[in-house]
Amino acid sequence: MSIRPVLEARAATPTMEGAGVHLHRAFGFHEPQELDPFLLFDDFRNDDPARYAKGFPWHPHRGIETITYVLAGEVDHGDSLGNTGTLGAGDVQWMTAGSGILHQEMPRGNARGQMHGFQLWANLPAAQKMCAPRYQDVSAADIPEVIDDDGTRARVITGEFWGKRGPVDGIASDPQYLDISVPPGRRKVIKVDTYRRSFAYIFAGSGRFADASDPTGVLLEKEVAGREVHIRDASGDRTLVRFGTGDEITVQAGPEGIRFLLVSGAPLDEPVAWHGPIVMNTQDELREALRDLRQGTFIRG
Repeated sequence: MSIRPVLEARAATPTMEGAGVHLHRAFGFHEPQELDPFLLFDDFRNDDPARYAKGFPWHPHRGIETITYVLAGEVDHGDSLGNTGTLGAGDVQWMTAGSGILHQEMPRGNARGQMHGFQLWANLPAAQKMCAPRYQDVSAADIPEVIDDDGTRARVITGEFWGKRGPVDGIASDPQYLDISVPPGRRKVIKVDTYRRSFAYIFAGSGRFADASDPTGVLLEKEVAGREVHIRDASGDRTLVRFGTGDEITVQAGPEGIRFLLVSGAPLDEPVAWHGPIVMNTQDELREALRDLRQGTFIRG
């Protein structure tokens, strides 16, 4: 057995997307090989509807899959295939854009105005870039949760873990996507396939992964005396941890426990030509996609 070393731990960066949604980006739009097959990860979390209510109006995707996981509030969605629906707390949508799809996502807060969710982009291999679009909506009740003897909990969104298999299937990169909570003070060893790229995203509590320093905290926006200021949150919240090779990771939970997403997938090792929500393999393919958008031929079939 070999413990995966921590290559890097970094704070997610505040940014704005869509029609004015304030979010934090853990990675995206640079070094696409770094976490291949994953391209982008956003944490959209806010208690102020003015910072998210305008949402993500109609926009195109081609050549990728998007994974939306909602923890609080709701997200209304629709696409050019005629699909519509609402994701609630604990629900997941896995959308395969393939040859091209237009869709929108409009978040709504819960009774207290809180909205929290994540979106991950996974690349499609060249042979499947132009496959037929599809999507899978999975309700919270259909996502299995496993509780270990020490109280560690894992929601298995996709892949297999501790004898349970996630309900999302048929994904090109065959990923494992887990939502893991480790109780206060517990040390946990978690197996990860040696040949997969892997990262953790801490979004609650604090802790320490093997070969990494203790979290120093990340800058968060807070309102103090009517003014927006940035303060350092020592919880480790909104921290991306990127791992090297090995077949297990080790995490030591802090005094309030730790909750994180653990995501891994088989790298594609293919060239990437990227323009916003469109990801192809060559510049010629990218130019074709942009030409299709201009000419109204983006949606195939």
